[in-house]
Amino acid sequence: MNRPARLVTAALTASAALLLNACGSGGGDESSSDKIAGADSAEKPSASPSVSASADGIDRPQIKLPSDMKMVFEGRQTGDATKDAVLADNERAESTVWQAMASGDMKKSGMAFYYTDNALVGVYEYVKGAIDKKTSWAGTLRYFDRRVTVFDDKKSAALTYCVDESKADLKNRETNKLQGTKTTPDSYVFYNLGLKKNKDGVWQTWDVTEDRGSQKCQP
Repeated sequence: MNRPARLVTAALTASAALLLNACGSGGGDESSSDKIAGADSAEKPSASPSVSASADGIDRPQIKLPSDMKMVFEGRQTGDATKDAVLADNERAESTVWQAMASGDMKKSGMAFYYTDNALVGVYEYVKGAIDKKTSWAGTLRYFDRRVTVFDDKKSAALTYCVDESKADLKNRETNKLQGTKTTPDSYVFYNLGLKKNKDGVWQTWDVTEDRGSQKCQP
C-alpha cells in the first residue's frame, strides 16, 4: 500500500541522489531554495493547536493541520536543551509538509523554514506532485524511539526515529474519500536525518534516508 511517509521519503531520497550526482555532497549554499517558488514567501498560515508555540524568540511560521490529520510525537523531553530543540524543529518540519499537502498551498506552508539543500528540493517536489493529484491523508502517524546525536560543533546533529503508519490512510483532498489501508511490516519505518543549525537558530533538515519495514521499528 502507498502510505504518506513512504511517498515523501522516496521523493527525498531520489532528489538527494540526483543532487549528489550533479554537484557533489557538500551542499550548504542557498541555490536550492533560490530555485523553489515560494521558498522565501513572507506569508504565514494561521496558528495551529497541534504544534507547540516557540519560546525561543524565533519568528516562526505558524502551522495549522486539519482535524483528521494527527501526529503523535513521543519522547519530546530528553533533559538536554539542544536535543530538545532538534526534536521540536523536527516536529515543526514534518508538520509543514503535511500542512502544504492538506491545504494545497506550498507558498504558505513554511517548508523552506525547516528544510534546506537536498531535503528542501525533495519535499517541494513531493508536495507539488501530491497537490497535482489532489492527494492528502487522514488518521494518525506515531513518531517514536526518537534519538538525537549532537556533534561537537553544536551546529549539526543526526536524528533517528521510527514512524508507525498503520493508522494513516491516503485520501482525495477534494472528495475526502479514503483509499483504504492494510497493516504490514512495511507500515513501520526507520528514518535517519541530517540537520544543521542556521544563523537564526533553527535546526533545518538537509538530508533524509529511510529503512521501510525495519526490524528496529516493528511492534
